[in-house]
Amino acid sequence: MVLLYCLLFPPPFTTAIAMIFSFGRRGLITYNLLGINTFNVYGLHSVLFAETITFFPIAYLTLKGVLSGIDPTVEDMAFSLGSSRGRVFKTITLPLAIPGLANSFLLLFAASLADFATPLILAGSRFPVLPTEAFLQITGLFDIRGGAVLSFILLVPAFSVFVLQRYWVSRKYYVTITGKAGAQTQIKSVTSRTGKIFLTVCILISILILYFYVLLFYASIVKAFGANYQITLKHYIVVFTEGLKAIKDTLFIATIGMLLGGVYGVVVGYLVSKKTFISRSAMEIVSMINYSLPGTIVGIAYLITFNNPPIMITGTAIIIIACYVFRYGATGIRTTVAILQQIDPSIEEASFSLGANAITTFKRITIPLILPGLFSGLGVVFIRSMTAISATIFLISINWTLITVRILDKMTELELGVAAAFSTLVVVIVFIMIMFINLFLRLFRGPGAIDMSNILGG
Repeated sequence: MVLLYCLLFPPPFTTAIAMIFSFGRRGLITYNLLGINTFNVYGLHSVLFAETITFFPIAYLTLKGVLSGIDPTVEDMAFSLGSSRGRVFKTITLPLAIPGLANSFLLLFAASLADFATPLILAGSRFPVLPTEAFLQITGLFDIRGGAVLSFILLVPAFSVFVLQRYWVSRKYYVTITGKAGAQTQIKSVTSRTGKIFLTVCILISILILYFYVLLFYASIVKAFGANYQITLKHYIVVFTEGLKAIKDTLFIATIGMLLGGVYGVVVGYLVSKKTFISRSAMEIVSMINYSLPGTIVGIAYLITFNNPPIMITGTAIIIIACYVFRYGATGIRTTVAILQQIDPSIEEASFSLGANAITTFKRITIPLILPGLFSGLGVVFIRSMTAISATIFLISINWTLITVRILDKMTELELGVAAAFSTLVVVIVFIMIMFINLFLRLFRGPGAIDMSNILGG
């Protein structure tokens, strides 16, 4: 089961490098298997495929918590009135899942809009995108203002989608968690045949991602993929000698960022959903702007802001951790918001009526209900901290460097074997961390508590 969860999180570099090894001029599939040496792996088609594989787990995380909160008895009542499975899904299940769908769409749109790593590797010269063009404008032409203008253009579609999402969700009522327990039944809106089809699709996707991982590992243990397939460990020797400092720095920053980012996502999500204060809407908008902005601009903004007193943290780990927490914690915020929109306020009101204060109610009632949001935030912040590059490239220093920066360096130097070895190491680290968190949750789950035995909130 842990392997399946890791398959849901292919790092951007992993997918991009594996696609080059598979479909490049000397790719395993195009050249070795099909005998094609003229296929162009660079362009819009590759970017779309890589971003789909990379970002769909964000939608899964958000929708899983929302769908698990829908009481199957609601569907049972519709069936008892003679509704068909299709009608139940259309009129009951799908409308109740709108908070998750809307938040997933917002997160996916923002992630793909601001993605830097995938287009940098796969877009090529025929398909320029704003994040990479802004990066080249700043680093190549040293035109910070020009790069800022290009990135500022991205705010228009990002803000438009945010407003549309808010309007879409605000029109209906989505409470499904009421605190009134009843006999639990199995969800019947999906037939056994349909369930098998869905399972087959999921297995095929998992096999594809597993193939990418295996291919990366193979490329990391041969001298030169596509030219010399002699087995060697020289790439890993480079990783654990020249790259040892980057490994230590990345693990430290990702672990601290994961803990702080999970808490940040839940607290902010709770405040914007359950509390009423003057700046609530502003808080929600600002939390998403940091996520939707291109990483290049976020990195430059942090660099300029914190490069002078009174807060001068440029070149330290603090600035990188802060960037990751406030940038990738948005996933935990949106997941928490989506779940809280399903919870009936009467549950908390009952706690208050029995004499509990706000802190006790939040600790004993709200937190158990929004655990999927918490663990979604933990997982996503850690994984994105392990794989981020766009903002990181402006924040690293001699004292602190990261694995993703070393991967980019090796790719630009055409040392693809070393880049594959670093990418394989990232996958292994993510696997171990997810397994460790799952074990921790199993050991420390209290009696009668919700079974949150995995990082994905289910």
